[in-house]
Amino acid sequence: MHTISSLSELKEAAEQHGAVLAFFSGPNCSVCHAIQPRVEQLLEQFPDVYAVQANIAEAPEISGQYTVFSVPAVLFFIHGKEMFRKARFILMDELEEEIKLSLQYL
Repeated sequence: MHTISSLSELKEAAEQHGAVLAFFSGPNCSVCHAIQPRVEQLLEQFPDVYAVQANIAEAPEISGQYTVFSVPAVLFFIHGKEMFRKARFILMDELEEEIKLSLQYL
């Protein structure tokens, strides 16, 4: 997962890659630290998905632009368009299914 720290980096990733998963976390979020490795492991099944990670405390303009005020959060983009988002309680089975469905639009 590539670390980003600005809105322009997220927009650039979304423009350059067909499918982008953005994982948002916070500095004191123990759930975020537990979920991130599971998301990374899940993404091994999807080599076409470019993954980025942002700390909303370090990049508040990203959370403001995409209205991410609760972490952990996952936003998934296809060709720069948000396809879905998951926040707080992220179930890996649901995330996997949503990714599979969204990748049909690549």
